[in-house]
Amino acid sequence: MRPEEIQKELFRLQDVQYRDFQAKLIPNIPPEAMIGVRTPALRSLAKQLARQEETREFLCLLPHRYFDENQIHAFILSELKDYDRCMDEVCRFLPHVDNWATCDQLSPKVFRKHRPELLEHIREWIASGETYTVRFAVGMLMEHFLDEDFDPAYPEMVAAIRSEEYYVRMMVAWYFATALAKQYDAALPYIRDRRLDDWTHQKTIQKAVESYRIPDERKALLKSLRIRK
Repeated sequence: MRPEEIQKELFRLQDVQYRDFQAKLIPNIPPEAMIGVRTPALRSLAKQLARQEETREFLCLLPHRYFDENQIHAFILSELKDYDRCMDEVCRFLPHVDNWATCDQLSPKVFRKHRPELLEHIREWIASGETYTVRFAVGMLMEHFLDEDFDPAYPEMVAAIRSEEYYVRMMVAWYFATALAKQYDAALPYIRDRRLDDWTHQKTIQKAVESYRIPDERKALLKSLRIRK
């Protein structure tokens, strides 16, 4: 599909009630910039588009006008099978990501097979200072480097982030809450020694206590580490 055909198809799939609901969840995006396409429909369309050569034109057309165009852009990139092309497209797209939802939907499957190369980009993204680029970098560390490829240097990278941006701090909290579930011994010192700013410290504990993956005895310890005011 050509870019104008993709936009037309998005409007065909529009759900106005869903658009109004979504606008409340992503307050920094004006409601008039939202079409209102549900995620399963976006994913299904993206799988078709990822196989079409003419979709390249849409991917080159940045910035997009509509939030839903950014969403389907992220889903198309997530389907690309060639790592080098995918990484080039991700690096070109990231400066145009302007909300948490698009940032978090961007998760290329091909990255799983290229983690060493991915890690070099993660280091660059974390140092960028751009809100959603940093958030994406932390998300990639959380998704790909908290299991068999874990290294204690990675939570150190996340803890070193200094930002007043809500969506960065929330992702850091999410990272450490997940690390407490997957790499407890490595993650606990960051909470015990208060290595994070107070807000992120408290939010990490909150999210960890809400997790079903963390045993009750560990949750009890984490609760005891809350900052008392």
